[in-house]
Amino acid sequence: MENKKIKILVATHKAFQMPKDDMYLPLHVGKEGKTDLGFIGDNTGDNISAKNNSWSELTGLYWGWKNLDCDYLGLVQYRRHFMFKKKKGIFESILSEDEVTQLLDKADIILPQKRNYRIMTLEEHFNGYDFSIVSDLDNLRKIIHSISPEYDKAVDIVMSRKSGHMCNMFIMKKNLLDDFCEWEFSILNALEKIIGDDRKRIIGYIAEHMLDIWIEKNGHKYVECNVALLDRKNEFDRRFDFLMRILGLKSRRIPLN
Repeated sequence: MENKKIKILVATHKAFQMPKDDMYLPLHVGKEGKTDLGFIGDNTGDNISAKNNSWSELTGLYWGWKNLDCDYLGLVQYRRHFMFKKKKGIFESILSEDEVTQLLDKADIILPQKRNYRIMTLEEHFNGYDFSIVSDLDNLRKIIHSISPEYDKAVDIVMSRKSGHMCNMFIMKKNLLDDFCEWEFSILNALEKIIGDDRKRIIGYIAEHMLDIWIEKNGHKYVECNVALLDRKNEFDRRFDFLMRILGLKSRRIPLN
């Protein structure tokens, strides 16, 4: 892969140390009406920044899809990055442009290592959160069947698995991204009209399963990459919530991705 322009959005809502590689573009998601962090905001150009409360980092994805000219586009988070291999310092471990190029020589999409839930399906895992309602996934299925029924089988396959690519993280060819986003946002816009937008991050959490559904249906080749966690406290909170659900108890807080 030669002379290809790669941009990776780093979605953030707070001031935080950012990778130095020019490939990374720190993006203040949900910037509309918020204090300036010194990063470009997702409230410029064609945007849905005002939806950030329920759409989470997807307002950043929409902004990149609509406003950036590049050959490959990725999305990560300020505290969670792709990592090729662990090096001496955590920031030195973050995927470099050369390493991205090596991985994209093998496939058109880079995804995080699957998160394995072992004793529960992805559907059971989602329904175990306090913020979720069983009808959320039922409504998702109905909308997908209405808009693109050819995806019905892929939905059932993915939601019955016990592992998945979470966190809305990826790097992929821009032409594939265009196809994915056209499909994903058409589904999620229709879903929002049914479930509303008053639950924090709800659309963003439902969307975590959309990429696997799209890949399952279309058979796109991908490679997996380790993830570097820059905020260990949030990882502890996530694992605590998962333990609560293993014990048959509802999560006591909105999950931290």
